[in-house]
Amino acid sequence: MSPYPMRRARPACRVPIYAVLVALPLLALGLAEPHPAAAAELAGRVTGPDGVPVVGALVTAERGDPARGTTVFSDADGRFAIPGLDAGVWELRVRRIGWRDRREAVPVPGAEWAATLERETDAAALAEQLPANRWFALLLDEIDDPVHREQFVRQCTYCHQQGSPATRVPREDWQWEKVLALMARLGGGLTEDVRVQVPRWFAAAYDPDHAIPRLTKGMATPAFAPPPPPEVRRAVIDEWVLGGRASMQHDLMVHPSGHVYSVDMMQDALFRLDPETGETKSFPIPDDGLPLGGVFATGGSPLVPNSNAHVGPHSLQVGPDGSVWVTLALGNRLGRFDPRSEQWKLYALDEGFYPHTLRVDGKGRVWFTIAGSNHVARFDPAQERFETIRLPAQSLRQDVMLRLIPVFLWLSQYVEIDLGAASEGVVGMPVPYGIDIAPDGDVWFSQLNAHRIGRIDPETLAVEMVDTPFTAPRRLRFDSQGKLWIPGFSSGLVSRFDPKTRSFESWEIPIEPKGTETPYALHVERSTDTVWICGTNSDTLIRFDPERERFLVYPLPTRVTYTREIDFDSRGRVWTSNSNTPTWQIERGQPRVIRLDPRDPDGPTPAHTLAGVP
Repeated sequence: MSPYPMRRARPACRVPIYAVLVALPLLALGLAEPHPAAAAELAGRVTGPDGVPVVGALVTAERGDPARGTTVFSDADGRFAIPGLDAGVWELRVRRIGWRDRREAVPVPGAEWAATLERETDAAALAEQLPANRWFALLLDEIDDPVHREQFVRQCTYCHQQGSPATRVPREDWQWEKVLALMARLGGGLTEDVRVQVPRWFAAAYDPDHAIPRLTKGMATPAFAPPPPPEVRRAVIDEWVLGGRASMQHDLMVHPSGHVYSVDMMQDALFRLDPETGETKSFPIPDDGLPLGGVFATGGSPLVPNSNAHVGPHSLQVGPDGSVWVTLALGNRLGRFDPRSEQWKLYALDEGFYPHTLRVDGKGRVWFTIAGSNHVARFDPAQERFETIRLPAQSLRQDVMLRLIPVFLWLSQYVEIDLGAASEGVVGMPVPYGIDIAPDGDVWFSQLNAHRIGRIDPETLAVEMVDTPFTAPRRLRFDSQGKLWIPGFSSGLVSRFDPKTRSFESWEIPIEPKGTETPYALHVERSTDTVWICGTNSDTLIRFDPERERFLVYPLPTRVTYTREIDFDSRGRVWTSNSNTPTWQIERGQPRVIRLDPRDPDGPTPAHTLAGVP
């Protein structure tokens, strides 16, 4: 059992009458302990100029430095109520696709607030309101070859949205050369026959004379941007700003203590957020004597110009003793953070390059993928020892290239390597990506570019590979029944794999237009086996009920929200982060961690499971 007490939901308030009688004299004498002012509610109604309710508007109250915001949806009568706000002046924002955004400073507590929205009649302004995936559909329509299209989706949405305003900027040929070289350096290589066509595809797709009429067709009809269903409109969404414009909030996790931890990959920091108080703290990660860029410092460091990364924290999970384990991708290290002492200990990898996603098994051993060199590793904290497993490559050529990576890194100190030309060989390289521990202790992982998943026997370390009937399996998770759920990143679907029968069952993600969603990750809330999926390119979180085979799509408040990892707290609320890189592409330019409370009448009870622990 974890030594960190788990916070539980506050029970409904049932105060015995004798407690009231005892407390009253103390209050009258001023002897009672002081308490902070009670949180207030901001209520109001959203309508159009004609008084007709605007249903499903996102209403956000935000303030503070760093900012914290709470968002609710207007109901069928246009009414909303934002709970849990402290007294003071809040910035209120109301937005709904098809209407002009409204912002206003509003005092809390205060009278009911009435918001009248104006219809957006300018087609270009309306098109700017649409999420990235709607624009991305225009680009995909330009790519006739399905093989080229799949490669483009998989490689060009690796770490940021496609179709967002920053990606639609017109560029000259020399600028495209720089962009594609940077992309290759960050792992998103393209074959030559695709790379030479990219500028033409972008120019044709995003020409305003072509794009805006297509995107706004039917803009005056109710079907253009329908409101979310009533179940979605019950949700409350909280966002906390963590980091700045040069940050990159990669993964997060919910600790059994109730704190939320996230890593800033570009600034080498671990953040801790107390959702109860809003208090945040940043813990710098030691550079361990590594230069800027870590082990990749020479010959094309995978860094953006405003980065301050020596070790590059990536993925994190909690161990049985409450320690926070972090993969340090650029530093080629595994890190352990002790929340009690607030001290770090770093362990250098014996083999492989770019430690990636990690999970902790029932024996406290840390398993993680090593994306750059086709390995999975296991670290035993008791013995402080790594065991590294080389995974099967798909060809002898791949295997040789992967084994020569240390030579290339050494050579890059003395010879400049053309990464644009080298990207041809990167496209099909197996990239070990997601990993999870099955209820029976087996370890399963995905190979993103190879379109395969695999199993490792935790005792013998024997490896078995399974081809997926869909492309680009990414971050996968087990449900309580031992079924493995897998997002198809470039195939726009979610799939359930049965390890006993070796069978797959898949469902297409219902984001329109079909094929424009790129689900980076998913997680399964094990008390109900509800699957939550990253709507990475559509600014959404997606919920799937396997029993009823029903999806619900939850719009998120901040435009350009690229989600990477999902976790749950002890009340079944869903946590994720906005990890788009570069961060300045995000609306308002700052990364955020996000909590979505579905407000289910029949949702999980507070004691459903220890958050963040398999």
